[in-house]
Amino acid sequence: MRETEEKAERRHGMKTKCGLDCEECGFQECPGCTETDGRPFGGSCMLAVCCDEKGCENCGRSFEAPCRLKEELIAEFNALGIEDMEEVKSLNALSGTYVNLAYKLPGGQEIRFWDDSRIYLGNQIRKMGSDRCYGLAADEDYLLVSEYGEGGSDAEIVVYKRRK
Repeated sequence: MRETEEKAERRHGMKTKCGLDCEECGFQECPGCTETDGRPFGGSCMLAVCCDEKGCENCGRSFEAPCRLKEELIAEFNALGIEDMEEVKSLNALSGTYVNLAYKLPGGQEIRFWDDSRIYLGNQIRKMGSDRCYGLAADEDYLLVSEYGEGGSDAEIVVYKRRK
């Protein structure tokens, strides 16, 4: 019990490189971005990489401030013109374990595109007129839009493309 209290105390008020408050994170075992040099789960974080390369002043040093990387990705997702997908208005930092769904290829083999240990930017948006959702995920090089049912079931690739 004492170890958990110490972790919570250490995490209290800890800021990531991008300004996100670690107390809001659902991963209670995460040591945080600053303690791991932007690699909280072993893989890199898109936001930490952006902050390291371009400087956090690029985004205003606050997670609530407009982040240019997020704005670019939102514009790229909206430019895809997927007819029954609502306008993308926000993206969240998501662990690869959430976005790394398995997709069946026509030959029956399964493929995954992401790394469970990385942090990506993405969101889940309800498909208009359906009980299915669109899952959005992006890294520095690729955009992925998938469609799936409850809990990520029956995942299908809608768009997977290299970023501009």
